[in-house]
Amino acid sequence: MNLSRQMQDYRLTTAEILYHLPDHPNVLQSYLWQEYDLAPRFPALHRFLDFWSRELDGKLHSVRIANARLITPGQVSHADYLMTLN
Repeated sequence: MNLSRQMQDYRLTTAEILYHLPDHPNVLQSYLWQEYDLAPRFPALHRFLDFWSRELDGKLHSVRIANARLITPGQVSHADYLMTLN
């Protein structure tokens, strides 16, 4: 992923999708989806879920989302001691 997209708040997004098996509707199956997406609206995930609902037989049950920023503010820490070499 290029730096300019990361600066636009794109994040590595993982979605756990639970869906009903078409032949056994009382059984849930899990599918993991992962993509770089724009938080907090997640347009790529919404496009994928729209495709799923339109084209696939397994009815969606639930979706859990986790995401992580790729560029974060640096952590500042102070040195415990200072040593001078002569």
